[in-house]
Amino acid sequence: MSIEISHITYYLPPGKLTNFQLSKIYQKSINEIFKSTGIKTRRIRSENQIGSDLGFLAAKRLLSNFPELKKKIDLLIFCTEGIDYKAPTTSSTLHFKLGLEQNCACIDMPMGCAGFVYGLSLAKSFILSEDATCVLFITADIPSSVIHSDDFEMRAIFGDAGVATIVEKSVRGKIGRFVFGTDGAGAENLIVREGSTRKPIDENWLSKYSNETDSLAHGRMHMNGLEIARFSLQKVPTLLENVLYRNELSFEQIDLFVFHQASDFILKALKRKCKIPDDKFYTYFENIGNTVSCSIPIALYHAEQEGKLKRGDKVMILGFGVGYSWAGTIIEY
Repeated sequence: MSIEISHITYYLPPGKLTNFQLSKIYQKSINEIFKSTGIKTRRIRSENQIGSDLGFLAAKRLLSNFPELKKKIDLLIFCTEGIDYKAPTTSSTLHFKLGLEQNCACIDMPMGCAGFVYGLSLAKSFILSEDATCVLFITADIPSSVIHSDDFEMRAIFGDAGVATIVEKSVRGKIGRFVFGTDGAGAENLIVREGSTRKPIDENWLSKYSNETDSLAHGRMHMNGLEIARFSLQKVPTLLENVLYRNELSFEQIDLFVFHQASDFILKALKRKCKIPDDKFYTYFENIGNTVSCSIPIALYHAEQEGKLKRGDKVMILGFGVGYSWAGTIIEY
């Protein structure tokens, strides 16, 4: 059975955080910020806007462009690190807001940077088992909501976004075999401890961070950038080789490589280490930043729009990050 990504639509919030603004706040030059990040602008959520709002707007835009899909969708997957409630599932509330049919399964998937690849595997499995035929896969993250105003490194890298992707049976496309990996020993190197069941926000927290946006009511992200880079450079080259082996393909048979858009430093280092030619390595983050689970589908959308990804091409997608977690596959467009 052939399965393809047939549509990708995304939504970026109107707010922007530019290098000019960062230069004024942190007393760094605009050129210095761009040189260290490869990013000019990041998109930032509006006040009180959360991940599901961005995902809803992306899905609404997709269904407006392709209204015939609404009655076909029989599985909705929502991937985010910030679900709306402990119960019910956020995918259920999105299902209602989008006006989808009731013969539709709904699943929340709390994943980060590898989330798009994990969700793609789930969508493929449902279709192969004939339990679904058309999957609406929404990814949405708002990392800006958990970044302290003093954390220049993270403010300079991360941006907010929502993406809606349709995965369905096809006569032409193909989603290959997957490779996954996890190392929970790295959890502390990229973590938001507060705002959860184990460590809920209390009055002392809200008082301590009363000068921050929303008093950091969603928690505060902590990142050890050096260890994240070390993890990426250790695991991703092996992941690449394992994905090729699992799909019985050679390096030369891959037309395009699209990795999680982690940072300029990590992507350039991986391209060198994996010896990927410039014309086969696609990036898209200069004007949006690292959008977590949204980064791969946004890059795929623009690669196709720019003519760098064509029907019949084989593209390797690799996601890696918080967890630690990593995953990869090959898509034949």
